[in-house]
Amino acid sequence: MSQDIRIKKGLNLNLVGAAEHAFHKEVQSSTYGIYLDDFHGLTPKLILKEGAEVKAGEPLFYDKNNPEIQFVSPVSGEIVAVERGERRRILNIKILADKEQEFVKHSKFVSSDTDRNGMIAHFLKSGLWPFIKQRPFDIIADPNQTPKAIFISGLNTGPLNVDLDFVLKGSEDKLQAALSALQLFTPGAVHVSVSSKKNSVFSTLNNIVLHEVSGPHPAGLVGSQIAQIDPINKGEVVWVVGAQDLVIIGKLLLTGQYNASRSIAVAGAKVSDPKYIKTKIGAEVASILEVSGADLSNTRVIAGDVLTGTQVNADAHLRFYATQLTAIAEGNDYEFFGWNKPVFDKVSPTRALTFSWLNKKKAYDLDTNTNGEHRAFVVTGSYEEVFPLDIYPMQLLKACMVKDLDEMEQLGLYEVAPEDFSLTEFICISKQPHQAIIREGLDLLKQELG
Repeated sequence: MSQDIRIKKGLNLNLVGAAEHAFHKEVQSSTYGIYLDDFHGLTPKLILKEGAEVKAGEPLFYDKNNPEIQFVSPVSGEIVAVERGERRRILNIKILADKEQEFVKHSKFVSSDTDRNGMIAHFLKSGLWPFIKQRPFDIIADPNQTPKAIFISGLNTGPLNVDLDFVLKGSEDKLQAALSALQLFTPGAVHVSVSSKKNSVFSTLNNIVLHEVSGPHPAGLVGSQIAQIDPINKGEVVWVVGAQDLVIIGKLLLTGQYNASRSIAVAGAKVSDPKYIKTKIGAEVASILEVSGADLSNTRVIAGDVLTGTQVNADAHLRFYATQLTAIAEGNDYEFFGWNKPVFDKVSPTRALTFSWLNKKKAYDLDTNTNGEHRAFVVTGSYEEVFPLDIYPMQLLKACMVKDLDEMEQLGLYEVAPEDFSLTEFICISKQPHQAIIREGLDLLKQELG
């Protein structure tokens, strides 16, 4: 039986270029890349050096602070480049893929025949552990901790996001295997949130507590769901897993192979044929965009959505957690007196010379222009209109900026991740980098208080 959640505060950002419910041909890149800044807080130690041959699912590096957490190759092939930055920190690893893929063979695991410690050991050895993240701090989960619950969002409400019911259809056996395994990790429940408007693929699965969610974005963000279902208090930990990552987990449990397949939504106004593409983690962005007919002139390519994604170059590789590529126009042109005339082609939560509120279903062709410059915070009360958590967003942001640990704790920093502030950043008339501020605050809180 499902439990209903209704999110009232938020803002839907409807953009031109949504992906059709159809697939292009599968993209198989010649090279694949792993970016280590996808794993926040990681101190990497390389296992294999440049020139080494590697199989799909074979460990490439591990975390010095948690050596049992291993990060594996998405494909088999040769490590052709290890790029390093300052103080020889590893930035990314590039692998030239074999035409015929070879996989590391793991045992098939059935959750009913395995205890918690055995399943954790299997996740760590096989490279599945990086798919599990924890809150507070929004980092890879600590296998030595026990979460009070596990949360999975089965719906996306962000701009041009993947339709999970479409891409997960037919993967019910893999989803069930993954969910049954995750249930071993917590004495609490595995909470799965789905749209109240659709018949979700999760509705027939077991070992979960199902929640039907309605409301505007950020209703699909797991942080909004945690706040409604089981808020995080000081000293508590919850784990979070992406819906598509469940398929990778389930495939390994059922087949013994690490198959890093992804269904990517290629969307945005600069994409001529926005559809879905099947590929693997770390695939070449250029190969994906070429199949989709993306126009790369004066274009910003984003791994993820326009609110929370990471800007990438066309010659880069798909990010580890990304399930979407968005291509929109660069905002490098400026309007004369743009602040002092009626606006019909932009989204705004206010009604001050803006008219997006008249037609909430209209799709907009927005660019990356911030429409203003960085300035001090202005108290308007607009953040609270789109922020559904029971937290004072501006006060928390200011506490993070001045590094007031006591205020950061009392104002609820343990409950949030940077993505929870993506909408407040979008509507911010002060053009403050909210997500970066929250990220720095979380890092400081972890460093000082653990």
